[in-house]
Amino acid sequence: MELILKQDVEHLGFKDDVVKVKNGFGRNYLIPRGMATMATPSAKKVLEENLRQRAHKEKKIVDGATKTAEALKTLDIKISAKAGAGDKLFGSVTNMDLAAALEKEGHEIEKKFISIQGGSVKRTGPYNAQIRLHRDVVVDLAFEVVASKS
Repeated sequence: MELILKQDVEHLGFKDDVVKVKNGFGRNYLIPRGMATMATPSAKKVLEENLRQRAHKEKKIVDGATKTAEALKTLDIKISAKAGAGDKLFGSVTNMDLAAALEKEGHEIEKKFISIQGGSVKRTGPYNAQIRLHRDVVVDLAFEVVASKS
């Protein structure tokens, strides 16, 4: 079954992508939740026209995302967390903590667009995260988790 996505669906595609999915997934999950519509020939033509009109606006958005990506690469992020014996943390550092640290630096990025490699962080040390600013712009951000002084 071919569908046109109305919004980004994780592990499937981005908004306005034409995707092929199994009939049950499309009929029972994507369409009832308003995430997709059927990809009829007329809907595909409308989509092509909308994408053509949106192309120059999209270029401006990609340029802004690229500029933000360059600014993020220059940042030196250190997240302090309570640590016990050795380098083991009490709790963990997640993408929400990284989003808060980026917000302090002046870059407001939603936590759902941040993925820390290996999931949540349980020890101090250097780590990497991927930040998706746009469907075409993904930046790798290095950050460090340090033990808090108190």
